[in-house]
Amino acid sequence: MTIRPFHLAFPVHDLTAARAFYGGLLGCREGRSAADWVDFDLYGHQIVAHLDPAARPASHTNPVDGHDVPVPHFGVVLTLADWQALADRLAAAGVTFGIAPHIRFKGQPGEQATMFFTDPSGNALEFKAFADDTMIFAT
Repeated sequence: MTIRPFHLAFPVHDLTAARAFYGGLLGCREGRSAADWVDFDLYGHQIVAHLDPAARPASHTNPVDGHDVPVPHFGVVLTLADWQALADRLAAAGVTFGIAPHIRFKGQPGEQATMFFTDPSGNALEFKAFADDTMIFAT
């Protein structure tokens, strides 16, 4: 099966800050835009930051492997090399991690590298990687 790109629209309180974060920090190519939204290419997936000046971050979490995982969140499953490069770039840029880069479910099915951080509007992002992609849906 060939995986097609997903599309995700989400609120941001400031498009200039969103452009700096997604375009500058994460390196997402900018696509179409208007006065109140911007398309970004997030590793081949279409994400759209929509302006909502009243946007407020969600504050709910669920416990996962000893960490409080923010709900909702979104992100991409990367290769381990790309995940490490992103983790290094974010750390060098002084990003504050909600959950620092680490290995989750170590030695278990579904072992994965993961990290969480937020954009300037408080949207939670998770980027993860698997040494073996057959473990993505392992139980």
